[in-house]
Amino acid sequence: MRTGVYLAHPKPGSFNHAVFDAVVAELRGRGAEVRAHDLYADGFEPLLCAEETGTVGAAARAHDAHVELHRAEVATLDALVFVHPNWWGMPPAVLTGWVQRVLAPGVAYKLGTADGEPAGLLRAGRALVLNTSDTPADREEAEFGDPLERIWSACVLPYCGVSDVRRVVYRTVGDSTRDQRAAWLDHARRQAAALLD
Repeated sequence: MRTGVYLAHPKPGSFNHAVFDAVVAELRGRGAEVRAHDLYADGFEPLLCAEETGTVGAAARAHDAHVELHRAEVATLDALVFVHPNWWGMPPAVLTGWVQRVLAPGVAYKLGTADGEPAGLLRAGRALVLNTSDTPADREEAEFGDPLERIWSACVLPYCGVSDVRRVVYRTVGDSTRDQRAAWLDHARRQAAALLD
């Protein structure tokens, strides 16, 4: 199985980095072909330019070799894994920009179908989203309604044809203990392994 793993956290040594490293190691240890990307460390440019906003049904050519590489690669993946914190109910800007620039029409979906719905083009049938948060679950649900769940499980991934979307939130990270983090890393490894079943 060919899996893309994407990290969106700017601080080396963060818990997000530990989750990313654990997932990549687990997948590789199980024989998966892994394309691992630390979007900040790679210097991924998140700004979508006007020239990249193609016409209906076709992706405009990206004037960025890095974006073209990601577009070509994502079309070949069997599974996707995203690791990022919850910032203001959104992924970090670098990952939002990756979605907008890489999961473009003609690459990840096409418009103009007979029923008016988009047709997903990605071959990846499943995705795993691993989030960190410092907001307690009850407050998240009561006050905010878990916007990241809507973003990934309703707005982005199904639109691109990914039908099996799994999401886990590790919280609250800021006051977690070493033992809690170790347990979360073990859980993240198990979640990654389950993608291969």
